[in-house]
Amino acid sequence: MRLAPASRVARFLHGRPDDPVWVRPALIGLLLATGVLYIWGLGASGWANDFYSAAVQAGTQSWKAFFFGSSDSANFITVDKPPASLWVMELSARIFGVNSWSILVPQALEGVAAVGLLYATIRRWFGPAAGLLAGAVMALTPVAVLMFRFNNPDALLVLLLVGAAYATLRALESAVTHPVRWLALAGALVGLAFMTKMLQAFLVLPAFALVYLIAAHTGVLKRLGHLLVAFGAMLLAGGWWVAIVSLWPADSRPYIGGSQENSILELTLGYNGIGRLTGDEVGSVGGTGAGGAAGGGAGGAGSMWGDTGLTRLFGSDLGGQIAWLLPAALLLLGAGFWFTLRRPRTDPVRAALVLWGSWLLVTGLVFSFMAGIFHAYYTVALAPAIAAIVGIGAWLVWTNRRSVVAGAVAATTVALTAVTAFLLLDRSSDFLPWLRWVVLIGGVLAAAALVGLPWLPRRLAVAAAGLAVVASLAGPAAYAVQTAATAHTGSIPSAGPTVAGGGGPGGGPGRMGMGGQLPPGMTPGQLPAGGPPARGTAGGPAGGPGGAGGLLDASEPTAAITALLQADADSYTWVAAAVGSNSASGYQLASEQPVMAIGGFNGSDPSPTLAEFQQYVADGEIHYFIGGSGFGQSMGGSDSSAEIAAWVEATYPATTVDGVTLYDLTAARAS
Repeated sequence: MRLAPASRVARFLHGRPDDPVWVRPALIGLLLATGVLYIWGLGASGWANDFYSAAVQAGTQSWKAFFFGSSDSANFITVDKPPASLWVMELSARIFGVNSWSILVPQALEGVAAVGLLYATIRRWFGPAAGLLAGAVMALTPVAVLMFRFNNPDALLVLLLVGAAYATLRALESAVTHPVRWLALAGALVGLAFMTKMLQAFLVLPAFALVYLIAAHTGVLKRLGHLLVAFGAMLLAGGWWVAIVSLWPADSRPYIGGSQENSILELTLGYNGIGRLTGDEVGSVGGTGAGGAAGGGAGGAGSMWGDTGLTRLFGSDLGGQIAWLLPAALLLLGAGFWFTLRRPRTDPVRAALVLWGSWLLVTGLVFSFMAGIFHAYYTVALAPAIAAIVGIGAWLVWTNRRSVVAGAVAATTVALTAVTAFLLLDRSSDFLPWLRWVVLIGGVLAAAALVGLPWLPRRLAVAAAGLAVVASLAGPAAYAVQTAATAHTGSIPSAGPTVAGGGGPGGGPGRMGMGGQLPPGMTPGQLPAGGPPARGTAGGPAGGPGGAGGLLDASEPTAAITALLQADADSYTWVAAAVGSNSASGYQLASEQPVMAIGGFNGSDPSPTLAEFQQYVADGEIHYFIGGSGFGQSMGGSDSSAEIAAWVEATYPATTVDGVTLYDLTAARAS
């Protein structure tokens, strides 16, 4: 029977009839608090990642740019990711206008939805308390706060993967008549996640396939058949766009940014695929050599993207992002398998542990050992698995609390979490210096009480558990609030305050490598324009307020430069050209006119060639060339970008406006 709207509202407000009275208010409070944390003060971040904001602007001006994910509305080149996350922001911007709020609020709402969906997933099998704990852990993970307040693709990626996990677990229920439908939904959501961030979405596939093969309520052949259906749904949901782009005539679509041969398949399997694992990424930072030596090498101590190995996630740049409850999750995962050791094959508790545990282990190991491009914010993909395991593990410990083993596991987990938080907070000793001692003392007291969990009266057990939760979440919560209170801009944001051995606060402008550090072996002289110090300061990009920008920072054009670009803009296809997408993006956002990003993000894509650029100039399609811009000119970008810059400098007279060198490509050539 279909409920009337008033009945549906009442059910939402009051929850299930058999729920305790505190459940629904607690859930609504969690979601409202998460929304405030993720939305409050978003406008301070401005365009956030200008690279994607410029593409959003382009998608509001051209449906062709919308479809392909172009950097500019004239459709010269695409961003180096599929466009699914852009589509959400572009639809918002088409409705509410192109501004910081219309771009960033959808990201925040995706975060609230992910927290709510994770709650629903854990609550369905383990009760409301476990669901609320998992949701709170997810909401307060510092890197999650960062990414759900930022316009990188990771927010939509996480939401879609949590949805796929929910659908997979629903397919395992014995009461489900047609589990293949739920499994097909899971496959489709993973396909859409691929449309968001390509092969990173597939890191969860081993977890989903393994748990269904182990725990589904059907025969082996049916399980295999259902997985094939899910695989087909994934290919359909994620492959239709790839097929269209591959079949579309190359001369009537934008160049595929991030590829060297204008190929979406090359981008998928190379720069955004295997190259991320091996470090052999043509077009990556500093280019590449045999074996990818210059593009990241084989990892280890000499990797351009930081040390690799089992301790990577606990390092100075990553620990404060994600590691707060990682040891607890691993310990609770092992304990969970111990508690469910003798249960039947289809046991839902163990099935959930297999899914979330495999997600955590596979993704964590890939992040720990990948030698290619890697940034701290990627670790947001671990947040749902850590949160889910903590919620499930806490439920298992509580339901087995009369066991001596449960008491020992609870005490050890809380003590380990308190020590981890103490060490992480100690790295930012100027940030709330008293907090690490409060967390340590509170954690030790809670652990001491939990040792006696099997013998504690219920009220004292609840009090000890409450103290344990507060002590465990205080550290990440403080980092989460600090992250939300800090404006984040640039291409490589980071959560939390400054840490010893790490980078600047909050992923501020101009951060290089991971957490603002230079990659090993790179000297300050090799930095692209737009590297540290922060833009808009003396010695910043282009040395002045009208900085040209670079790999990590967008340009910040002054009013005078913007007026020049807007003058007679309708006479040109591109009002300007600059090497690198971030250099181009700031000018495009300010002028609201297309700016050609020569060489794509890094300036290393071989588009356009010198001959093609010269033809554009001869046809009067480009007004200005912006000098001193882009990554490609300063760190081994493509031959094309270097040749174009050299040709322009040798052919046209230079004019300096507010510290930025401009070349009028419609003026008479220099003699």
